[in-house]
Amino acid sequence: MLLLLLLLPGFAVQAQETLRGRVQVAGSGEPVVGGEVYVKSLNRAVLTDSTGRFEVGGLAAGPQQVRVSALGYLPFSLSVTLPADGFSFELTRREQTTLKEVVVAAPQTTFGQTRLREVEGTAIFAAKKSEVIVPENLVANLATNNARQVYARVPGLNIWENDGGGLQLSIGGRGLDPNRTTNFNVRQNNYDISADALGYPESYYTPPTEAVKRIQLVRGAASLQYGTQFGGLLNFEMRSPDPDRKAAVTSRQTVGSFGFFNSFNSVSGTVGKLSYYTFAQYKRGNGWRPNSQYESKTAYADVRYQFAENLKAGVQVTHMDYLAQQPGGLTDLQFAQDARQSNRERNWFAVDWNLFNVNADWKLSAKSNVNLTAFGLVAARQSLGFRPNQVDRRDEDNIGRDLIDGDFRNYGFEARFLNRYQLAGKDGVLLLGTRYYRGNTHSIQGFGPAGRGADFRFVEPDKFSSTKNSSDYRFPNHNVAFFAENILYLSEKLSVTPGVRYEYIRTRADGVLNVIDRDLAGNITQIRSQDEQRVNSRGFVLGGIGVSYKPREQREFYANISQNYRSITFSDMQIVNPSAIIDPNLQDERGFSADLGMRGETTGVLTYDMSLFALNYGNRIGEIQEYDDLNRILRRRLNAGRALIVGLEAYGEVELLNLGNPTAAATEAEPLARRWQWSAFGNVGLIRSRYVESQLTGVQGNQVEFVPAVNLKTGTRVGYGPVKASLQFLYLSDQFSDATNSEASGPSAVIGKIPAYQIFDASVSWERRWLKLEASVNNLADARYFTRRATAYPGPGILPSDGRSYFLTVGVKL
Repeated sequence: MLLLLLLLPGFAVQAQETLRGRVQVAGSGEPVVGGEVYVKSLNRAVLTDSTGRFEVGGLAAGPQQVRVSALGYLPFSLSVTLPADGFSFELTRREQTTLKEVVVAAPQTTFGQTRLREVEGTAIFAAKKSEVIVPENLVANLATNNARQVYARVPGLNIWENDGGGLQLSIGGRGLDPNRTTNFNVRQNNYDISADALGYPESYYTPPTEAVKRIQLVRGAASLQYGTQFGGLLNFEMRSPDPDRKAAVTSRQTVGSFGFFNSFNSVSGTVGKLSYYTFAQYKRGNGWRPNSQYESKTAYADVRYQFAENLKAGVQVTHMDYLAQQPGGLTDLQFAQDARQSNRERNWFAVDWNLFNVNADWKLSAKSNVNLTAFGLVAARQSLGFRPNQVDRRDEDNIGRDLIDGDFRNYGFEARFLNRYQLAGKDGVLLLGTRYYRGNTHSIQGFGPAGRGADFRFVEPDKFSSTKNSSDYRFPNHNVAFFAENILYLSEKLSVTPGVRYEYIRTRADGVLNVIDRDLAGNITQIRSQDEQRVNSRGFVLGGIGVSYKPREQREFYANISQNYRSITFSDMQIVNPSAIIDPNLQDERGFSADLGMRGETTGVLTYDMSLFALNYGNRIGEIQEYDDLNRILRRRLNAGRALIVGLEAYGEVELLNLGNPTAAATEAEPLARRWQWSAFGNVGLIRSRYVESQLTGVQGNQVEFVPAVNLKTGTRVGYGPVKASLQFLYLSDQFSDATNSEASGPSAVIGKIPAYQIFDASVSWERRWLKLEASVNNLADARYFTRRATAYPGPGILPSDGRSYFLTVGVKL
């Protein structure tokens, strides 16, 4: 927070004089929309708004060279003198001629994070809190998908660290469970990639950061366009085909601590109307703890064809598979004694993920666009292991293991229509869309073989089996949605964006639960089968509205409020877990989210976003501590009550060496200024969370689980010529793992506090022409900490995070 307060005065003193005015058509006086006003001394341009007006700040008094241009008009240059009240520029229409295709490329921001424009493609983001991460601008360990570094500039995110290889991403925010990012609508190139968007929204596949162009996050207000999740949208925009070369090759090879190796190779290009981008990645490692080895393979292909000037289509295919050994959880005592120990040698996890997408963009006119997307997923996950409620219990090879086999088959279709229009002299942007989604999940849970290998096959139960029950369920579901959003520009500075979404959801559970009774010697006395069929159909409407006020081009005040809804998942319907039980009367979650904030930037110098938020979470599904008939601690999953989460999220980043007068570029210091780079960023999430209503004893008034009151991240980046280095710091305060706010943990270690922790990460890179070298040290101070207590896989118990590790990358671009 202190860093942000220090940054803002620099912003206030940056501007000196302002050039403002209007560009219109000579003779008629009509405004020129989207015209370009280029100021030579700043070496940058601004675009005129819907009324033809523009504004450029940060200029020195005196003469300024200006160039005015727009498509379809004759450009001209002139000199203006500041200060002045304003200028009116007139453009003359040029005779129409047919030109060859022209590709206009604008440089990306030099910061590691920016935000989405009001309208991008066929999506509206006006007045919504959004963050865009540009991995190419980061000095970070991309080979391991290090979430601490990649998402460091996003305030308020709570990150669970599951493995050293970055195989799975688990992030949450504002009191949302981070487990496999289930509370975000997770997409790749704007289509779903999770196991089942409604029934099982867990993300076992994470796109390699080395292949990602941008990571887009839109908070809760995204529910109107992207579905009902409270967290909002998380979209991975993959790298696109190289438009200028027939074959551009990138190869990155990384080695690191604990046997880590990563090979990433891509080819991209354009041949006539056909363009393509493809990559293959292989990754393996032994892990920081014993019994933590993993091996992963990922491949991706994106092929596009330009059928006509206004029509293009593409096909994308993704495959990922990995096998990981899991060292199991620890008790609090075991963690204190030695965080690196493991008493599980027989636990394994396997994933096979296949994604398919066909899309088309059709430009109906200069103001109307249509996007069509069809997508599908064929995937499986298997988990095998010994996971008793008593975490420190000795594991024996002759004891059978628990086996869960999940098979996912789903497909969907989305259509979007975006139109720019004028009504009663006011500009507007209308978005209409629809979505159809069908998922089918088959989940079998039962008895796995004894032994140590990754043998994913079901066997008959015997007296040595650790599993109590078994189940075989199918979870088919249907979802149909219609949505609309509209930006109405009330003036050149003020806009309002209302939106509405209708959802129809039909979920089913159809299967059998086998309950096994045993005698005191462990012999099976009987197996009781319980058939179950559950159907839940519901339709509802979500509404929301956003307001944006821009007193100047690069400063905005925004506010929004939107309703949210989250369907119970199939794992909420039925689960066999010795450490957890499910309330059979579990209900869907409802609520709303709101933001009130200010954001802006000074190009190349400062970017910031500060906001207050509120999340009202009705029927919040949570976990409380209970005891079974043997006095063992269990987690009971149920509707814990209504939670209210409010807080402040603030982010700022500044280029410290560019705080001087922009007109000083001609001084003797110019060569040094161009070679040296120095920037700093900071963000903080200050959050207060409480259960304000609950029928459960000992819950009302408690803090909400997974909500650290203080979430601080800060860092700096320095560069000299081709060398860049970064250092960042993360601090999270204490957080609870259940709604009863239990401080201590029993033998299962699934309940208890997650203590505060602080981590340093450092990276350095050197780049020259086609060669790039990178090095990273993660957890620089070798802290001992953990981010989660797992109830099942890959636990149960405390899952220690990795200690200090080193990595070296060699990258080549040809």
